[in-house]
Parts: sequence; structure tokens; C-alpha cells
Amino acid sequence: MARNLPPPLALRSFEAAARHLNFTRAAEELHVTQAAISHQVKVLEEHLGVRLFVRLTRKLLLTEEGKALMAVVGDAFDRIAETVERFGMGDNVGTNVVSLPSYFASQWLSPRLTRFWRQHPNIDLRLHLSNEPVNFKQSDVDVAVNWGQGDWPGATSELLMRMKLTPVCSQILLEGTHPLDTPSDLKHFTLLHETNYDGWTQWLAAVGVHDVDPRVGSTIDDPNVVLHAAIEGQGVALGGDTLLVADLATGQLVRPFELSVETGFSYYIVYPTGARQRPKVKPFCDWLHAEVETPYSA
Repeated sequence: MARNLPPPLALRSFEAAARHLNFTRAAEELHVTQAAISHQVKVLEEHLGVRLFVRLTRKLLLTEEGKALMAVVGDAFDRIAETVERFGMGDNVGTNVVSLPSYFASQWLSPRLTRFWRQHPNIDLRLHLSNEPVNFKQSDVDVAVNWGQGDWPGATSELLMRMKLTPVCSQILLEGTHPLDTPSDLKHFTLLHETNYDGWTQWLAAVGVHDVDPRVGSTIDDPNVVLHAAIEGQGVALGGDTLLVADLATGQLVRPFELSVETGFSYYIVYPTGARQRPKVKPFCDWLHAEVETPYSA
């Protein structure tokens, strides 16, 4: 029995336009004109007898019928792309483009990468360091690790590791004039801050300390530099306990007191909806989860 399918070119044009919600970007992706995309969408709408888009002055929205069709067409195109990808690569699955916060990449991922490559020699990784959430529609990123609360529109997220903040400093700092035995003693020390993240206010309030001004100290853009400043004895920093295991084990950093505070933020694996099973994405995601459960070893 013959299938009553719409014209393939019209479906492809619709899928690109629905993914971008923009005819111009769809045209750029398919290397055609905007008029060609508009024409093919009209052909599809006439074939189906329904409207697929609501065309506003500066905005394009999917109708309910458009959303229903995109859910099926988008998944089908993803499956076709994955299958074709396997045909062309043989044993080489390809390059997995990964977006990562610089602090996470430096403190946690980098020391473990050798194990990934030993286990998956057929997957190349290209690491893109960014502290901003990824717009998967406008980038070539396959999967990301984000710091947040797990809600990124247009993407699927899965919890990787919960994070607690704990103060850390160098042993040299503890051997100075002022003792650092309780959180209130922090008033005598320089607090090291990360730009755009008010962790000290949250931490001091959580442990019930009100005689330390959380706004004073040194503010640094890069969290890796904040940590390095703490190692050099320039002040006390806040760090994620899970990411500090190596520095604490080697003695580069010490915890002046055993107090960790839940932040409400965690690290999540994030990817375009439906991309989890891709042959270069799934092994990396599974490996990240396995590494979280693996005890630290120098």
C-alpha cells in the first residue's frame, strides 16, 4: 500500500523552519532563499490542509498542528542522520562537541579525560569552554555540562552531580597572625569572590554568621583564578566540594572548618531533546555518570 506522504523537499524545509522558528535561518542552513522556504512551507500546508505556522510581524510560531508534525518529523530526521552518520564513519563515531564551564573542565574533567579516550578511542572530543548556556539551534555543540537548576528551554537535562559550597584556603594562610577556627573569624581575612556569583552571602547566611561582610574582598572573573589565588594564600575562596577533591588530597588547599552548604544549583548534562542516543553522545554521557561514582585516585 502506497504511503500518502508530503513532498520530501517541503518536509525538509518545514523541519528547518520549525527548528529555528525563522525562515531566514532555515534558508541559510539549506542554502536556498527565504522565498524558497516560504514556498515549500505553503506547499506543505496546502497538501495537509492545515496551517503550520502563525506568522507575526517579527515572530514565527508553530500552530498545534505544526507542533504535532514537528515532533514526528524532527525525530525522524534525527534518526536518519544518526544512521547515515554510522554508514560513513565505520569504526570512527566522529567528533563530539562538548560545551563546559571552565571551572568544571579544569577541576574535574581534565584529569579524567585519559580514561575516556582509553575506553572510547573511536570518539574524538572537541571541548568548548563557556559559562553560558548553549543555544543548540545556533551552534554545533552536541552536548553540554551546565551549572544551574536543570531547566533549559528546548533541551533535555539530567542531573550529573549536586554541589555544596565549602570555604578553602592555603595552609600558609592558617599559619598567619589571626586564627581561622570559626566562620566568624573570616572577618579578618580577604574573601575571594567570583564575578556575578554572590556565594559568600548565601554561605554566611546559611551557617548563621552575621558579623562578616560578604561584600568585601577581591572579585575575579574566572573561577579558576579565584581558586589559584586561594592556593597562593591571597584569601579564602568558596569551592564546590566535589570539584576540590584533588586539591584537598594533595594539600594545596585545606578546609578551615567542615561546613558545606547546599546551593540549590548543580551540574547537569544537557543536550538537544532526542540526542541522548546518538552514538557519540550516549557513551560520553554514560561515562560522565560513571566517573561521578568513581572514587578519586591521584
